[in-house]
Amino acid sequence: MQLIDIGANLTHPAFHGDLPEVLARAGSAGVDRIGVTGTSVQESTAALALAKVHDALFCTAGVHPHHASECDASTIPALRVLAQQPKVLAIGECGLDFNRNYSPHPDQEKWFRAQVELAVELKKPLFLHSRDAANEFAAVLKSYVLPNAVAHCFTGEKAELHAYLDLGLYIGITGWICDERRGAQLLQLVREVPKDRLMLETDSPYLTPRTMRPQPKARRNEPAFLPHVLRTVAETLQKEPERVAEETTRNARTFFGLP
Repeated sequence: MQLIDIGANLTHPAFHGDLPEVLARAGSAGVDRIGVTGTSVQESTAALALAKVHDALFCTAGVHPHHASECDASTIPALRVLAQQPKVLAIGECGLDFNRNYSPHPDQEKWFRAQVELAVELKKPLFLHSRDAANEFAAVLKSYVLPNAVAHCFTGEKAELHAYLDLGLYIGITGWICDERRGAQLLQLVREVPKDRLMLETDSPYLTPRTMRPQPKARRNEPAFLPHVLRTVAETLQKEPERVAEETTRNARTFFGLP
């Protein structure tokens, strides 16, 4: 099986000591392409540097809503420059997060809109984040004729899922679905995602699948664990894992324009 992990935070300090080994394990597990998530101009620059060195990697360039208050007049021009690089295949991670509120809501919306506008201008896909902000998030997106866009790490309610599907969004599923405490609802909702809009991701080093036995050291998630997400999704869809792998990989290649 070939899998694509559409979102992994490989610039995180958790990977500074053994990234080559992490990538080798991913390849051995059938994960042959990995998207490195950019969450600020600095982290997007670092993500691009990794992607240039490792053939298996591509990346995004964007500012996470947690960092919206750090943006200034240089932010969008810097992202525009990064986005010209062949390995930068999407704008993001961008969106709204009204759960932790690390940045004021007006700042979040201002810089979310600015990044959507950049993606529209450049005809780049959008890698999106929404938490406890579904209505406001959808309202922003409705203002634009969107390129391809994915609701990364979807964990929301049924109405939220269908609002995003109505907007044409793809849906990214993580190890959250492997959590018998928090993921029970997602197990039901994933059945309502059209097969041509579903993609898989780890969001490493976060969201380690709870179905793993034994659990990894320090509970660090990594791309090699994506097959655990695949198997859980396949089981709830009552499909063979190989079929779900083929469908989600095809979707990721189409979405990001991968060869």
